[in-house]
Amino acid sequence: MAVTQTPLPYAQDALAPHMSARTFEFHYGKHHKAYVDNTNAAIKGTPLENATLEAIVKSALESKNQKLFNNAAQAWNHDFFWHSLTPKAAAPSGRLAEWIQRDLGGLDKLKETFKAEAVGHFASGWAWLVVKDGKLAVTSFHDADTPLAHPGVTPLLTCDVWEHAYYIDYQNARASFLDAFLANLANWQGAGERLAKVA
Repeated sequence: MAVTQTPLPYAQDALAPHMSARTFEFHYGKHHKAYVDNTNAAIKGTPLENATLEAIVKSALESKNQKLFNNAAQAWNHDFFWHSLTPKAAAPSGRLAEWIQRDLGGLDKLKETFKAEAVGHFASGWAWLVVKDGKLAVTSFHDADTPLAHPGVTPLLTCDVWEHAYYIDYQNARASFLDAFLANLANWQGAGERLAKVA
């Protein structure tokens, strides 16, 4: 079974005006699709042809197949990103809110730290809210790197800081994109559900 592109959990215009349907046309319809298509082309006729996307990423990492890793990891990261967004943003609650206060100094401080990490990340990559060593942490990974490549790191929320994620709507203003993400789009409920599975 080939890797399939995960359907979006909302309509392509559901995040407007913060993220436009035009952005999704390119980001989801072209960039993400290309990573999925390239992964399928690379695994066709191999033992990985029927593997899960997560297993493909880990196998590519172990075998040092950088081309396969780049495409499979980007496909996985994008799946995670779409679910890190929501048209019905609400503040963190429950255990996630408690951990944000305990580990990161509260929601305002988390947003400040996350924005600084994302905006300060040089070139392409991903900003992440993760669980590491039993605590919340903010980090970023370059290019296609992913939490799947880092044992002991559990992802809760991510923001894509590749330029194609925001250029149509924000041009080169990555900071404005992060402001919109943190104020209007971040799926804290989904992050809380992921945290509940590991803590």
